[in-house]
Amino acid sequence: MDKALVSWLWRHRIAVGITAIIISVVTWTLELTDLVYVCPYCRAQRTIIGLLGLALLLPNPRNYINLYFSSILAVFGLFVASYQHFAGWKKIMFGEFVWGEHWYINSWLLSGFAIFIISALILLIWTVPHKTPGHVQSNNQ
Repeated sequence: MDKALVSWLWRHRIAVGITAIIISVVTWTLELTDLVYVCPYCRAQRTIIGLLGLALLLPNPRNYINLYFSSILAVFGLFVASYQHFAGWKKIMFGEFVWGEHWYINSWLLSGFAIFIISALILLIWTVPHKTPGHVQSNNQ
């Protein structure tokens, strides 16, 4: 990945974390108001996205305790999302896949998005911040 993009994401990690929390809250709200169907896979994924967003808000997201717990959550979330996503691929292979009337809430599509979001969040948490050009390090650091 381009170092400039990684540096930009690291500098804006608070905004990324808040965005992840908003995604989690909005999706939980949709379910709790009965606008979407109840899905235990989706519940796990949206909760993990929110918790990883909270992990990015810590003053030092790269401390070992945060790395450990975030990694455990991410592995679990990726397993759940991959399991749900593969079930969609299985339906595609057997010719049983249907987008449905509301294609934008299809579990196959949303679990694919969850895989990308969870992967991006955990990679950002594990990212070592790069020094930006022009950054001068003093002898006291």
